[in-house]
Amino acid sequence: MNIGIVTIINVAFEVYTWLIFIRIILSWVRLNPYQPLVKFIYETTEPVLGLFRRIIPPIGVIDISPIAAFFALELVRRLLVNILLSVGIF
Repeated sequence: MNIGIVTIINVAFEVYTWLIFIRIILSWVRLNPYQPLVKFIYETTEPVLGLFRRIIPPIGVIDISPIAAFFALELVRRLLVNILLSVGIF
């Protein structure tokens, strides 16, 4: 079965987007940050969200860095897929 690089990239970006969404939900509830799944989600998403937090400061108590991350991830995904499709890798 030939999955293809484009499909793998799409799935990877989709999973990462869901991890950021789950992190948003987790920020609303009080959980043990040392629980392995919670720790994994925070450690996996912090590099991207931390980058956007340095660029875009919170507005009051509202952190809009995940919104910027969603847009940037989608932009990068589309660029990668378009480049790969134009080169003929699929």
